[in-house]
Amino acid sequence: MRAARLVLAGLFGLSLLQVGAVRAAVIGINVPANSLTVARVEAALAPDQRAPWLDYLARSQQQREADRAALAAERAALPSGTPVPPAPEGGHADKSMPLNQSPDWYASAAARQVADNIVSFQTPAGGWGKNQPRDRAPRLPGQDYVADNNSLRALSGDFDLAENPRWSYVGTIDNDATISEIRFLAKVAAQLPDAAAAAAYRASALKGLTYLLAAQFPNGGWPQVWPLQGGYHDAITLNDNAVVEVAELLGEAGQGAAEWRFVPGALRAQALAAEQRAIALLLAAQVRGQRRKLIWAQQYDALSLAPVAARNYEPASLCSGESADVLLYLMRQPQPSPELKQAVEAGIASLRELALADVQWARQDDSQGRRLSHKSGASPLWARYYDASTLKPVFGDRDKTLHDDVNEISAERRNGYAWFGTWPLKALAAYERWSSRH
Repeated sequence: MRAARLVLAGLFGLSLLQVGAVRAAVIGINVPANSLTVARVEAALAPDQRAPWLDYLARSQQQREADRAALAAERAALPSGTPVPPAPEGGHADKSMPLNQSPDWYASAAARQVADNIVSFQTPAGGWGKNQPRDRAPRLPGQDYVADNNSLRALSGDFDLAENPRWSYVGTIDNDATISEIRFLAKVAAQLPDAAAAAAYRASALKGLTYLLAAQFPNGGWPQVWPLQGGYHDAITLNDNAVVEVAELLGEAGQGAAEWRFVPGALRAQALAAEQRAIALLLAAQVRGQRRKLIWAQQYDALSLAPVAARNYEPASLCSGESADVLLYLMRQPQPSPELKQAVEAGIASLRELALADVQWARQDDSQGRRLSHKSGASPLWARYYDASTLKPVFGDRDKTLHDDVNEISAERRNGYAWFGTWPLKALAAYERWSSRH
C-alpha cells in the first residue's frame, strides 16, 4: 500500500500526507489483442484502402502453407522407419551469435560453425525462430525449425500459449531473432576472401532481408511473427525494440556500406524505402494525450494503431524502455523533419515528467524478493509501463489482473520481470547533444 503512495508522490510531486488516502487496487483485467484477419480489414477500412492489407494477408497465408509443406516434404523423404528428429534445443541465443568480435574472429572455424547452423535453420520464408543457441549442430532434415517456446508457467487461456508448440514463432523478430542471424551472416561473409565460401552465407542473409521486406505491414510496421500467427503476435511490435532494430538493419543494408556491399542495388532501394515507411509509422504511433503527444506503447493493433496487450502481464500502455530506444533511433536520423523533431521534443518531455523520485526497486530479503520502497535522494527511476490516460504506473500479473502497486502482484512476476529501470537516461543524455544541433 505504502509503495503505491510513494509512486504517486514521485510522479506528481505530492507529499506522502497528501496522498495518504490512496489505496492499492486491481485496476483492470488485461484483454487479448485481436488477430489480423480479412473480416477485421473489411470492417475497419474503407473499400479503397483494403487492397494492400488483403494482399498482405493472402501472402502470409500462402507462405505459412509453403513453410508447412516444405517440412512435410522433408519428413516424407526420410528413409522408411527413420524417426523424425527431436525438436532443436532451446536456450539463450544472443551469446552464441556475438556481433562485437574482432573482424578476424568471423573468419574462424567457430564463427563458420555458427553460420552453418544459422543457414540450416532458416525457414522457407527466410526468417528464423527465437531462443535457440546457434553454436550447435546444424538442423537435420525433417527437424522442426524452432524450439518449444511455451512457458512452463503458462496458465489456462494464457495469451502466449501456442496451440502447437512445435509450430510457434516460425519466423520472428522477437528477442532479436532473424535480426541477429542476418547481421552475423553478413559479418562472416565479409571476412571470407573466397567468394564461393561466402556464397551460402550471403544468399541466406539476402533471403533474410527479403523476408523482412515481405513481413512489413502496408503502414510500415512489423508483426512479431511472420507468417502471421494470430493474437498479439500480429500486433506491431516495439517490444525488445523489434521495429526499431529491423528498420535500422534495413537502413544499414540499404546504404550498402562495409559488410553490406554484397546487397544488390534493387534490394538496397527497397530496404531504404522500407526504413522510411517504418519511421513514418513510428511518428504516427506516438501516443497522444489530452493536450500533446506522449511516448510509445509496447505494441499496437496493426489497423487502428491503438495500444494493445501482449502477454498476460503486459498491458496496453505506454512503455518507457522501448520509447527511449525509439527516441534514440529518431535522433540518429541525419536530416530530421519538423514532424520528427516535434516527436522527439514531446517524447523527451514525457520521459522527464514520468521519472520517479525517492524510490528504489531492490531485493528486500529471500521471502519478499524485489519490492519498491522509499529512499530519499535516490537516482531517478522509471516504471516500465504507464497508463496512457492517468500517466500512473501500471503492473500486470499472470492471472491478467492489472495493479497500481507493484508490491501487490505475485512474487513470481514481481521478481521475474523488469518493472523498473533507468532506460530513459540514455535518451535524455543523447537529447542534450541532439538539441544543440537541431
